Amino acid sequence: MITRLAAMNVRRGCLLGLAMCVLMMGVALVLQYVYGLTPCPLCIGQRIAVLLAALVFVVGAVHNPAGCVGRGVYAGLGALAAALGVAVAARHVWLQSLPSESVPSCGPGLDYMMEVLPLWSVISRVLSGSGECAEIHGLLLGMSIPQWTLVGFAVLLLIPLGMLAGIVIRRR
Repeated sequence: MITRLAAMNVRRGCLLGLAMCVLMMGVALVLQYVYGLTPCPLCIGQRIAVLLAALVFVVGAVHNPAGCVGRGVYAGLGALAAALGVAVAARHVWLQSLPSESVPSCGPGLDYMMEVLPLWSVISRVLSGSGECAEIHGLLLGMSIPQWTLVGFAVLLLIPLGMLAGIVIRRR
């Protein structure tokens, strides 16, 4: 699969990454608006990572640079956004795996924190998680929503890594 991604031009790789972002965001919105699941702060962090990756992929697809430098910039930024998503989703999965007595207590809502606290403090509190982030709202094929999101980010990460592999292959 990586060799196929490596052979693609930047536009196709970015469009593939964008399609994956649209799929991930579509699933998140269906879970929220159709099934009524309210996103916790870590879910919102994962959505931000998806949107950052989508932004990188849109700009990369429109720009479509021919050289290795442009390809590397968009692939690197896309990989960074996807890796951020992997980290937040992994944190969410870890928080859900804690025994109930080790789960942090629920804190104030994200809206309230954004109004009252400085941004860095909000980010720190969100990443530390809260009790609401540890709740599991159903399983699909034995996996929770954050576990599926982690898989989605791992697949998304393969796309820019494949684009970066294309640079290495072309230089040989």
